[in-house]
Amino acid sequence: MHDSLDTGLPFMKMHGLGNDFVVVDARAQDRRLTPGLIKAVAHRHFGVGFDQLALIGNGAADAHLTFYNADGSASAACGNATRCIARYLMEESGKSNLRLTTERGELLAQDAGAGQTAVNMGQPQLDWQEIPLAEAMDTLELPIEGAPTATGMGNPHCTFFVPDAEAIPLAEFGARYEHHPLYPERTNVQVAQVLGPDHIRMRVWERGVGVTLASGSSSCATAVAAARRGLTGRAVRIDLDGGSLTIDWREDGVWMIGPTMTVFAGRLTAEFLDSIR
Repeated sequence: MHDSLDTGLPFMKMHGLGNDFVVVDARAQDRRLTPGLIKAVAHRHFGVGFDQLALIGNGAADAHLTFYNADGSASAACGNATRCIARYLMEESGKSNLRLTTERGELLAQDAGAGQTAVNMGQPQLDWQEIPLAEAMDTLELPIEGAPTATGMGNPHCTFFVPDAEAIPLAEFGARYEHHPLYPERTNVQVAQVLGPDHIRMRVWERGVGVTLASGSSSCATAVAAARRGLTGRAVRIDLDGGSLTIDWREDGVWMIGPTMTVFAGRLTAEFLDSIR
């Protein structure tokens, strides 16, 4: 067993408001993660369990981040994981500002004080081709029952504004719209209840994952959609099942500010890795 622990794969378990991640630091040693391995680690009974897996690699900036969903599929963006990793890298380096590259592009991260970490998730994608949608249309109100808003944050989003977010059967609702034909790459689904000009209650279904306690990119997309529809200003607090994030849609992009947590570090054993087919 000791040999197995010595030769396995090191990882960290982190979360942002209960949106949880397995993080593999591959800067010192290149790692290739197969869909089979990702799905095995994602299993909450036979593996470790996570909403997304993130790989830290070397890049032109402070680090390059690659994200995967629990079903093994790739994701270009994961806001809460970006904040968690940014906090880890800040503590490691002593820096209070970082530049991180992702498939979404370069993201800026800052220490926001009081244990909070801020990440600029970039400009939202508002054109139907960028999100992407299956055909040309106004993204503000889609021709879907409930007239949701489509937004791209490096991944596609579909935001429904509802009178009572708690009343929506989210597992059924999210599964139905994730695969809507208007979204050729599937979509994240949010149900959002506007509580005030700077306050939203939101619940989220993530594509390739399911119901999650929080989602950073979904929070950004919901804030952008609410501001575009004139329901709120551009700076809002979003209350998720796992806690609250502050989203501020500024001239330079959509900033997300909130807490992070590194729970533990561990190692996948050689026995576990060898069991994956």
